[in-house]
Amino acid sequence: MLEVVHQLMADTKSFTEVKKKILSAHENVALENKLQFYNTWAENYEQDVAVLEYRAPLLAAECVASFFKGDKERALVLDVACGTGLVSAHLRRMGFCQFVGVDGSDGMLDLARKTGLYQELKQCILGQDTLPVQNGDNIVGHVPVRVIQKCFAPCDRRYVCMTTRGNADNQDYKTEMERMVRMMEEEKRWSCVTVNEVEEWERAVSEHESGYISGTVYLYQRTS
Repeated sequence: MLEVVHQLMADTKSFTEVKKKILSAHENVALENKLQFYNTWAENYEQDVAVLEYRAPLLAAECVASFFKGDKERALVLDVACGTGLVSAHLRRMGFCQFVGVDGSDGMLDLARKTGLYQELKQCILGQDTLPVQNGDNIVGHVPVRVIQKCFAPCDRRYVCMTTRGNADNQDYKTEMERMVRMMEEEKRWSCVTVNEVEEWERAVSEHESGYISGTVYLYQRTS
């Protein structure tokens, strides 16, 4: 029993540390500072999001794999904001083999490169730089709203998968993103394949929330 108590105390301390780091990541800071944060965080990123019980990479990969009807081994996946490569690692286990990753953080890209998953990795500041990929079968990522249409353009034939948190602090982003995707749907540029609302997306970190926050996986298919 004492051992269990000590383990719980250790877990609580670990989560407290991660919580503090996540909150600092969500702060609205200058681009240069944000990139520096992610460069510094890269080495501990995967351990920290494991403590957070962050499910988005797995859920996005499962969504794409469930609906993709083509040849997975030949399909090209554009992993936008790829980080250390968590989404592509899940997709590789599900049969996909070709990955191109883009991210703004050199530190994250260095770790993604070590996975050996990617045929190509490029640094790209989303919303500022042009995506360095001309075509693809699947696009996966969490991106600024203003970049959604740009991410859509390289997807010649297949799917665009996006994820977002559903907690109170992220509602403005979620509302604007859903407005954008509805507009593109009304313009018949793509059609909705599925929208998966998930109650336990990750552990809550803000002071006014407890337990788990929700999140959403969106999958759209190009129609024009």
